[in-house]
Amino acid sequence: PYYVDINQDLFLEAYLHSSDSNLVLFVDTCVASPTPHNFTTVTYDIIRNGCVRDSTYATYYSPYRHMVRFKFNAFQFIRSNPLVYLQCELVVCRAYDYSSRCYQGCIARSEREASS
Repeated sequence: PYYVDINQDLFLEAYLHSSDSNLVLFVDTCVASPTPHNFTTVTYDIIRNGCVRDSTYATYYSPYRHMVRFKFNAFQFIRSNPLVYLQCELVVCRAYDYSSRCYQGCIARSEREASS
């Protein structure tokens, strides 16, 4: 666990341990939840499908393709529950495979219109 104050910057780094230097790491989705085992009911999207959903989210330079660095401001869901759990989904791709998910960036899914 990490202990931070509300609105304090929280810095994260993910690193892929592999002997293959031609791999790229991409942050696809990061979701926060007040409970550690449910990331579908009460959640807050920080980034989803490569699209930034939190205005405090920022990426940082990484000297390696197989490392990602980012930050966002710490928050809480409600005052009675000061804990926030994160679940992030990262994608591993071949470097320079521009048709792979890592190079597509934000995938905005269009909402379907409800039929009458």
